[in-house]
This record gives sequence, C-alpha cells and structure tokens, in this order.
Amino acid sequence: MIFPTNGDVIARAAELLRAGELVAFPTETVYGLGANALDEAAVRRIFEAKGRPSTSPLIVHVDSIEMARSLAAEWPDTAEKLARAFWPGPLTLVVPKLPCVPDVVTAGLSGVALRMPAHDVALALIRAAGVPLAAPSANRFTELSPTAAEHVRRGLGNRVSMILDGGPCRVGIESTVVSVAGERPVLLRPGMISAAEIEAVAGPLAEASDAAGPAHLSPGQHPKHYCPRTPVLIAGRDPAPPGARVVRVSVAALPVAQLYATLHHLDDEGYDAIVVELPPEGAEWAAVRDRLLRAASK
Repeated sequence: MIFPTNGDVIARAAELLRAGELVAFPTETVYGLGANALDEAAVRRIFEAKGRPSTSPLIVHVDSIEMARSLAAEWPDTAEKLARAFWPGPLTLVVPKLPCVPDVVTAGLSGVALRMPAHDVALALIRAAGVPLAAPSANRFTELSPTAAEHVRRGLGNRVSMILDGGPCRVGIESTVVSVAGERPVLLRPGMISAAEIEAVAGPLAEASDAAGPAHLSPGQHPKHYCPRTPVLIAGRDPAPPGARVVRVSVAALPVAQLYATLHHLDDEGYDAIVVELPPEGAEWAAVRDRLLRAASK
C-alpha cells in the first residue's frame, strides 16, 4: 500500500490516476488524496473515501502557472502576481473556473481553488499523469490531517489504491487560501503565508463574506475540523472531566511542522483528553489557532 517514490512508482501511480483511481501523495503542507480533477466520477470517489460532504470544495493541484490558466475562465493580474511570488508553495488561489472543471470539484461554486505544491514528488506525479489533481487532505472528513504516509494508511486503509511516501511534510499545515475572483483579494483560510505577505504583493485584502448557498467558499471551513480521535480541550476554557487522564501541550513551543505529527502521536497514547495551550493571538499564529479552535469545537 505504501510505496517509496521512484520513477517506476510514480509512473504506476500516474496510470492509476488516469484510470480514475485514488492516489495519496505528499506535499509540503499535508498528504493529499488525489484524483484526476477533470474526471467527475474519480472526484466523487474522493468524497466517498473521506466521507466528505459535497458542500466542501476541493483544491486542484497543478504543476505550473500555465496549467492553472488552462482551468481558469479568468486569470486576473492579482492571480499572476501572487502565483509568481509564492508558487510553488503553500498558497491556494480561487479564480473563476472553466466548464472543463466539474462542478463536484468546486461544490457547485463558480470559482476553482488552484495550487502548485512545493514538493518534488507531487510535481512529478502531476507531470506524469498529465492532468491536474483534485486533492484534499488524505484523511477521513474532520479528522486530523496526515503529515506522514503512515498517517494516511491508518486513516484511509484500503480506500486508496496507492500511497506515495515522500517523508514528513516540511510545512505541516494546510495552505493559505485567497480568492482573487473579485476586485480585491479575500483571505478565505489562514495558512503559513500570512495576510501581510499577501497584501505586500496584491494590495489590501477585502473582508470575507459567507457564501450565498450551503457550500463553503474554501476547504477547511467546517466548524469542527482537524480533529484527533482524543478530545481536544483548550487550556483555561474547557475543563477536563474529573479523574481524566490528560496530557498538556504548549503549542507555542512546537515547530509548526510538528503540530499534527505531535497530535497524531498523542492520539495513540490512550489519553482521555489533550489539553492545548493556545499560542498568542496575532498574524504569526493565526493558522495554528484556527486549526486548534476547530479541533476543539463541540
């Protein structure tokens, strides 16, 4: 099930993707569960494997700005500036989509989320497959995102045809998502590329608004998300049950890339709860606080 990556393995994985199968692969953020983004039936298999609602759009991974443009009905100047500044890297851009992108990918919305990952295995796989890859995190919906191949195997089992092992994820938290479909860019999900960095390239951000319908404008917006099996409690806010066996984690003391890996490890230790000391408020920790508050949501 888990395969070390080499040319032959990537070629086989590419064949599976072209045949409509699911392949998990590493990126610099988290491991993705990939399918041919232009194959509606294959994309539906992602939702089935994850137990993900159809109202949650997927990110489409590309190997170049040129591939991104081929999926976009419009490619605004802001998209070009941000892509050239931060791609390959942990930034997702939402742009108006062409009809070739199935509606199931975008949860019926008019915009498609595009990203060029900064990982040699991911880029080699996209190029070998010759198609863009729709790929949310390779885990069951609302569960803790995987940052190692073994996390994928334990979470998805035989729901995926092949898992490519690219080692631990370097960034270890999901990408920043920015919509560039309007007059001004809108931050939809915080990530390791901060709002200030976006504004330095693209100008002031506009305020995000709720979608007109049931679909989320960005992945990762479900109130309860990024959850270990062990309940997460916020220190100073959520009391632990009397007599509970708990472990306390000071997130500010962890390298960001180790956040999910640490939670995966603690999840295996049999605690009754994981008590998390939130890092301080501010742009530097916005993405981490977002993930932890959703993980602790009741």
